[in-house]
Amino acid sequence: MSRKSSGSNSRVRVVPAAGAVLYRMDGRSPRCAVVHRPRYDDWSLPKGKVDPGESLPVTAVRELAEETGFIAALEARIGTTAYPLKESTRKEVTYWSALAHGGGFEPNSEVDEIRWLPVDEAKELVSYALDRKILTRFDAARQVDSVLLLVRHAKAGSRSEWSGQDASRPLDKAGRAQAELLAPMLRAFGVRRLHSAPRVRCEQTLSPLSDELGVGISVEPTLSDEAYQEDPSAARERLIELVAGEGVAAVSSQGTAVPGLVDDLAARAGIEVGSTATKKAGVWGLGFDGGTLVFADYYPSPLPVL
Repeated sequence: MSRKSSGSNSRVRVVPAAGAVLYRMDGRSPRCAVVHRPRYDDWSLPKGKVDPGESLPVTAVRELAEETGFIAALEARIGTTAYPLKESTRKEVTYWSALAHGGGFEPNSEVDEIRWLPVDEAKELVSYALDRKILTRFDAARQVDSVLLLVRHAKAGSRSEWSGQDASRPLDKAGRAQAELLAPMLRAFGVRRLHSAPRVRCEQTLSPLSDELGVGISVEPTLSDEAYQEDPSAARERLIELVAGEGVAAVSSQGTAVPGLVDDLAARAGIEVGSTATKKAGVWGLGFDGGTLVFADYYPSPLPVL
C-alpha cells in the first residue's frame, strides 16, 4: 500500500498492522495486557503486521494469540497510530479493545513476559507515547456488556436480471467470495450465533460461517427491509432481544433495514455515528450497555488489506 505525501510527488509506503488492548476483568475493573519484547527490550501493546490475505480484525486476533497465547474477541475500534519506519515508509496500526476469554501465556520468540495491569499502571509501563494514547482512549470508553455484528448481505447481482421471486435471489460469484471472507472477520469478534432476514442472499452471506461453526442460521421475519419499513419499532426491539442472548450474534439483513436500525439505535442513545449508508457485505460492529447502543463501528468490506 502506498500513498502520496501531502504537498509532494513522493509516495509513502504504508505498512498496515493491527493490535489491541487485550483485557480481562478484575471485579469491575479491567486489567490490560502489556508485553515485553526482548528484541527491542520494550514494553508495548500486542500488535503485528498484516499477513497476506488478512483483514485488519483477523490480524489483530492472530497477533494476540501469537504474542500472548490468549484467545480474544474484538469489541470497539479504538483508533489508529502511525509512525515512520524508514525513509518513505510508515507503519499504521489499528487497535481494538479485546476481551480475553481463553488460553494462557508461554514465553516465545517475540514476547518473554506479559503483565496484566490496571490502565494507569499500564500507561506508566509502556515504552511509547502512542501506546499511552491508545490506553487513554480505552480508559475513556464506556464499557459494554454485549456486542452484535449487523451485516448487509453480500452482492447478489441485479434484481432486474433475476426472473424469480426477489426473496429467492442468490448471491452471485462476487457475493459468494465476500461471504467466504466475512467468516474469519466475524469470528474475530467472537460470533457464535447467526440470524438472518428471510432472504436467500442474506442467509447465504452467513452460510460459510455457519458451516465453520457448525451452527444453524435462525430466520428473523421482522428484520427484512419490508418488515422494517412497516414496523421499525418491532425490528429494533427484536434486534435488542438478540443482543441479550448468550454469546455474540451476527445478523444479516438488507440495505434499508441495516442503516435504518443503526440510525434508530444511535438516535435513542444520543450518539453520533455519521453516515449509516452500508455497502454490500459491509458490517456494523455494535456495542451495547444493556439495550443502549454505546458504539457503532463500520467496516465497509471484509476484503484483505492490499
